[in-house]
Amino acid sequence: MGWFDTVEWPKDRDGCRWNSTPDGGQVRVYLQGVGHVRVHAHRKVDGVVKTISVKREGRRWFVVLSCDEVPALNLAETGAVVGIDMGVASFLTASDGTQIPNPRHGHRNAERLAAAQHDLARKRRGSNRRRKTRERVAALHGKVRRQRLDHAHKTALWLVRHHDVIAHEALQISNMTRSASGTLEAPGTNVAQKSGLNRSILDAGWGVFLNVLASKAESAGRVIVAVNPANTSRTCPSCGHCAKDNRVTQAGFVCVACGFAGHADVVGATNILRAGLALLRA
Repeated sequence: MGWFDTVEWPKDRDGCRWNSTPDGGQVRVYLQGVGHVRVHAHRKVDGVVKTISVKREGRRWFVVLSCDEVPALNLAETGAVVGIDMGVASFLTASDGTQIPNPRHGHRNAERLAAAQHDLARKRRGSNRRRKTRERVAALHGKVRRQRLDHAHKTALWLVRHHDVIAHEALQISNMTRSASGTLEAPGTNVAQKSGLNRSILDAGWGVFLNVLASKAESAGRVIVAVNPANTSRTCPSCGHCAKDNRVTQAGFVCVACGFAGHADVVGATNILRAGLALLRA
């Protein structure tokens, strides 16, 4: 297998079988050509195993199960609803004013990763030192990925446990992070600033978080609503006036029509919640 490989076997094939004791303690997986391999299962497997994926990340091997007929564990209703506004300065702002700081895992590990990649470029191809340095670079990337995923799981779990309805922006992240360099005939403007913004958006991991949030909400019986993000941070939640001048600064919002003032991200989250509830009523 290569550096990052995934192989899947359906349940009905003889190449791979999943065996476990009734309490889920002793777990072994049978791989054709390898035999029974003991697996450190971090939790009990629920439902019927349909496929088994064997995945390698660096020197670590993982067994990923896809199960069917998994029983739903609906949480008790809280009666609370929330709208969330994704950002870079703050990872998430809720309509009730709660703000989750952006951990910036990629930015915090950028210097170590750059140094490791610089060392990798200086190593001779095919040498043992290059192989060890490549493993170190992969380990740093894996650390950032796990940190980002851990933050997404914890934030999504907090939202799902405390709210029945969660409204968020239907973000087109691939379009938002598209390069602004342009072409030779029509070069782009503010390319350096846009490049930095793209890195910050990707470092925040909005796509990973929204996928985790949707999965946890479905398992817990919560409702997720994705709304159009257009003008959500420019519309006054008091009078409904929408204007570019309402957003005086990155964090400041002052309505030019009625004088309402507030935090721009909270205003955006409030409008997202209202739009989400309107979609549910419709």
